[in-house]
Amino acid sequence: MRRFFRRKSSCQIAKDRLKILLISDRVNCSPELMELIKTDIAKVISKYMKIDAENMEIQINTKGSKSGRGSKPALYANIPIVDVSAAQDPALKQ
Repeated sequence: MRRFFRRKSSCQIAKDRLKILLISDRVNCSPELMELIKTDIAKVISKYMKIDAENMEIQINTKGSKSGRGSKPALYANIPIVDVSAAQDPALKQ
């Protein structure tokens, strides 16, 4: 149970950042574009629930394809949810 709450070491964080940089370079996705994607995703999800956009993480990873034709990039998002009942659209609060 303790391993779930363990903080990542600075070495592991640096490795993760390097992986993200290499993968984003392979798919021609600049850091500026990643930031725009992150902003857009946060804006859309914020319509339906309250999120912690400051601690949100967006990554592009490569994942092997099921057809065996190599790896394809996939976008992963880790978005901390603060309150699910905080939908701003009154139609959703039924």
